[in-house]
Amino acid sequence: MIKTLEAVIDNDGNIRLLEPVHVGSARRVLVVILDEPGLQSEESAMLSEAALGDWNRPEEDEAWLYLQQAK
Repeated sequence: MIKTLEAVIDNDGNIRLLEPVHVGSARRVLVVILDEPGLQSEESAMLSEAALGDWNRPEEDEAWLYLQQAK
């Protein structure tokens, strides 16, 4: 499996992924440092809001309602 993830690297060289990843066992990774500053967490969340906005509709709530009902 090849997966591309966004991350930021701080001034000390620590890498922080912007989303969780589960790989099951140790894996090799390649790190590409881009020639642009990283986004702050708040900026990244605001950019995601428009992409996820389509899920915030009554039709979506109804479609997933069965997952919220106690058994």
